[in-house]
Amino acid sequence: MTTAQLDAAPRGEVEHVFSLPHVPGAVAGMRQRVRAVLSDWNLTADCAADVLLVVSELLTNAIVHAVPPATLRLSRSLLEGCGTVRVEVTDLGPAAPAEDPTATIDPDEHGRGLDIVNALASRCGVHVHTGGTSHWAELPSA
Repeated sequence: MTTAQLDAAPRGEVEHVFSLPHVPGAVAGMRQRVRAVLSDWNLTADCAADVLLVVSELLTNAIVHAVPPATLRLSRSLLEGCGTVRVEVTDLGPAAPAEDPTATIDPDEHGRGLDIVNALASRCGVHVHTGGTSHWAELPSA
């Protein structure tokens, strides 16, 4: 996408929406699709890597902890010369708790995803609405 196309978009926004299959390997497939979008947006390598990491963390959380289906909304806006990439994952809400969730969770392997999102995002949050729960993060783009 060229700068002229981005500037011509309504309100300076460009958006892509993807449905997330609730199957093993879905996150890797979605990363490939997002990588192609980010390439079209001509983001710096560092910015694209940060966005891909946030996408991976939010999608993984949706698959592991939420009720399907999940949707990824990836958007880029350009306001007053400042670019922002927004990653938003919406699902139907929290999954029913497992019988003993601590029995299968390895603290060395899990539990840092939202800390990573918080560290990389300029803003992030959760919005609970009638359609489910949306976890979102905004990252500055170059």
